[in-house]
Amino acid sequence: MAQYAVLIYSPAPADPMDLTPDYVALLERYPAQVAELGGQIVTGFALQPSTTATAVRGDLVTDGPFIEAKEVVAGFFVLEAPDLDTAVRIAKLNPATIHGGVEVRPLFEPPAE
Repeated sequence: MAQYAVLIYSPAPADPMDLTPDYVALLERYPAQVAELGGQIVTGFALQPSTTATAVRGDLVTDGPFIEAKEVVAGFFVLEAPDLDTAVRIAKLNPATIHGGVEVRPLFEPPAE
């Protein structure tokens, strides 16, 4: 099955300790919804708030993310799904789409030699 990275975008600073009980309940239901559509979450990670980021550009090192934004990357997971259309349908069900958004990207597979 193909694998996709699903990047989670949430309002800054996206502190995982600030999730509401209603949001947590939606997150708890999500794996069953993923399975219903024929997908499987392989692994996932929440990130510390964007205020903890350190940006590096060449020799320049600064506190904070690369850019200031209303929405920041809050986490990501690797999803196995039969195809991109299914991966997008699964991503649309993610609770992050309520106040933020998600980005679905196929994982790179080097060409066979």
